Amino acid sequence: MNRAEEIEPAGYGALLEDIKSQVRTARVHAARKVNTELILLYWKIGKLIRARQSEEGWGTRVIARLADDLRTEFPGMRGLSQRNLVYMRTLATEYPDPITQHPAAQLPWGHILVLLDRLPDPRVRDWYASQAAHHGWSRATLVHHISSDRHLRVGAAPNNFPTTLPAHESDLAHEILQDPYNLDFLGLDAGYSERDLEDALIGRLTHFLTELGGGFSFVGRQYKLTVGNSDFYLDLLFFHLGLRRFVVFELKIGHAEPEHIGKLNFYVNAVDDLLRKPEHGDGTTIGILLAADRDDIVVEYALRGLDSPLAVSTYTTHRSLPADVRPALPTAADLADAIRDVRHPNNPQTPLPGPATDS
Repeated sequence: MNRAEEIEPAGYGALLEDIKSQVRTARVHAARKVNTELILLYWKIGKLIRARQSEEGWGTRVIARLADDLRTEFPGMRGLSQRNLVYMRTLATEYPDPITQHPAAQLPWGHILVLLDRLPDPRVRDWYASQAAHHGWSRATLVHHISSDRHLRVGAAPNNFPTTLPAHESDLAHEILQDPYNLDFLGLDAGYSERDLEDALIGRLTHFLTELGGGFSFVGRQYKLTVGNSDFYLDLLFFHLGLRRFVVFELKIGHAEPEHIGKLNFYVNAVDDLLRKPEHGDGTTIGILLAADRDDIVVEYALRGLDSPLAVSTYTTHRSLPADVRPALPTAADLADAIRDVRHPNNPQTPLPGPATDS
């Protein structure tokens, strides 16, 4: 009997999957360990250079000579250029305590260069480093979030999360909430409609997922829900993998009104009853009204007494960009062409090819 004809013993498949999982986990841990050791080495080199320059009064020419001598001694080792040695000295200056005590030690060297170049405030720098390490942001994603001041926008929108969610879940929900959302990448022309906004968001879904942050998975646009004898359509429906909750986005191009919040509350209740699966660990659905403007006092009254977790956020668009920049951005027609490439116009719930998530 050859191997292909052997009868698989009971439980063999489960054993194989367990072992493969352990191997993959060990590989990830090993890669992280190697990266942390490399960052620690760079910090130590920077500390030595900084200390000797301070003691001896050496200038920058010493770093150029060091780079040449080190590359001669270690020809197969990358990262010993003059530019990198200067960054190592900067790293040791900005982190006088051992770098392993900071979240930056978990990031690749390229990410750390972005942090050092763009963020002089140590507290802000640590916030972005922690978020990048936790969510696995790419370097480009990190640059995007820094450029759009994400640390100032997270959790800033008016909401009723503290009164509708358990304390620890409220804190997590705040992390996915921003105010305002930066939608400048859409390049919308003046006078755009809510459908134009929705079409543009779907046409640039990858960019929108990046702006939302890690953990969002796209479910559908104009998602149909039948309640009683009537059909209703949700503008955008997502599922957040970390929170294990559906997230409903209702889009408004004007001022946020109390009736908009009431409608969003209705949608959230309907999703809870029709789509949520508590037996699978799904939590209560979250609703986010995304409007061009709002009055915080009106929003406070509209949210008061509602049991569903809701928030009202604003967004910035192409209209806020300088006039000389706008022509360089895609037009609504360009975005419409992109939408037609991925979705049939008469079937708005057809999913996009492949999973649309961003980590």
